[in-house]
Amino acid sequence: MKEYLGNINKAFESRARLGIMSVLMVEEKVDFNTLKDTLQLTDGNLASHLRALEEAEYLRVEKQFVGRKPNTTYYASETGREAFNSHLNALEQLILSNRKYK
Repeated sequence: MKEYLGNINKAFESRARLGIMSVLMVEEKVDFNTLKDTLQLTDGNLASHLRALEEAEYLRVEKQFVGRKPNTTYYASETGREAFNSHLNALEQLILSNRKYK
């Protein structure tokens, strides 16, 4: 069981970060307001989790103006996709190993 726990990525332990990466794995790109509405997070809470994922290089950020309004779009990076898939695989293996013993 320890080998499965060792593969669980602490960057995805929070519900918010797990949600952000889940959305970005399904959608090629997502803007800030869509993420906020989808995950029902406040601006500040979402921004802090996005910053942490960006610092880990798990997502890319594109800032532009649409008309006169700023628009920030997020993409999962290749590193982020690999890390998230590895995390999900570790969770799956942990769950499957626990079912064997029940």
